[in-house]
Amino acid sequence: MRDILLVDMNAFFIMCESRRDRTLLEKPAAVAGDPKYRSGIILAANYEARKFGVKVTMTVNEAVKLCPNLVLVKPDHNYYEKCSKQVFELLYEYTPILEINSIDEAWMDVTNSKKLFGSPIDIAINIQNRLKDEMGLWCSIGVSENKFLAKMASEIKKPLGITQLYKSDIEENLWPMPVRNLYGIGKATSEKLNSYGIKTIGDLAGCELNYLVKKFGKYGLYLYYRSKGVDDDPVAAVDSKNLSCGRMETLAHDITDIRDAKKVMAILTESIARTIRAKQLGGSVVSIQIKYNTFKMINRQMRIEQTNLTKDIYNAACVLLENNWDEDKPVRLLGVTISSLNNNDMQLSLDSEVKDKEQKLENTIDKINDKYGQDIIKRGNIL
Repeated sequence: MRDILLVDMNAFFIMCESRRDRTLLEKPAAVAGDPKYRSGIILAANYEARKFGVKVTMTVNEAVKLCPNLVLVKPDHNYYEKCSKQVFELLYEYTPILEINSIDEAWMDVTNSKKLFGSPIDIAINIQNRLKDEMGLWCSIGVSENKFLAKMASEIKKPLGITQLYKSDIEENLWPMPVRNLYGIGKATSEKLNSYGIKTIGDLAGCELNYLVKKFGKYGLYLYYRSKGVDDDPVAAVDSKNLSCGRMETLAHDITDIRDAKKVMAILTESIARTIRAKQLGGSVVSIQIKYNTFKMINRQMRIEQTNLTKDIYNAACVLLENNWDEDKPVRLLGVTISSLNNNDMQLSLDSEVKDKEQKLENTIDKINDKYGQDIIKRGNIL
């Protein structure tokens, strides 16, 4: 059994600001779009502000009506990224197996760290105390045997919570929760589940796999296994030697329609695939990046067969999008990356007749576009 921690920083942006101005800890405060003109939305609110009902994504006007004495701070994203880097450097002291999920959140595999630092709970307590005492930052930590349950555990007690949640605990502690609380479920999916009479995570766990796949396609697999606490996805440590190729696009306007997101992904994956084909490389890990208008960013990844074909990378990116899309959260940036690049396995992965034809077609398209311009041949999903 693995020992996994999920470290989730509490009210990260405003806590970063509290490092520079300690008086913010004693009064309701929030990071907002443009405090001077009281416009934009709340990006982060401290726990004093939350007592008045101030929430992330609420407009500044709404927040000030609830809390007239709310102190508003202009966002400084360069500073938050600097603070984030310091947090992750501290976490790396406990294990090299660290997967960064967003600017304020990371999974840690501490299975092999126990001889040096004690039990997973000991490690969690030590990390939480050090972040608070050395950096003035608060966090909640979930402790479990897999990434999903560690994430669910981290949400149970905030701020400054440390919660254990194992498979043996889910019937008592996970199943009574509303299905909306399941990590990876958005508002639209939860409403659809509710319409089928599935109100709690326990209700979801009681569904047949075939029923969920029929209703939700491949996403039904995710719902079925996660509701039972099953997650075999390893903590994916970032290797600085691991070659990768990625593209990101800041959107002209925020989007909520997944069809628009897929068009962006089509353009990004086309560029990535052409780049790695030119270098005669192929990759086996596809990841996407989604940054919301709250500036919170998530990273999701999946392993595929070694490839440099555009459609393979695009299809993987779309699966990740579909499994993590929330139409209630406007998106301002999208990215896609393919990693674990090398040319050692390309012949093995492309030895089938179908793959060989697809590879020749891709190479031919690349040559035509190189000669006559990149836009001379476009794919239907880009058009």
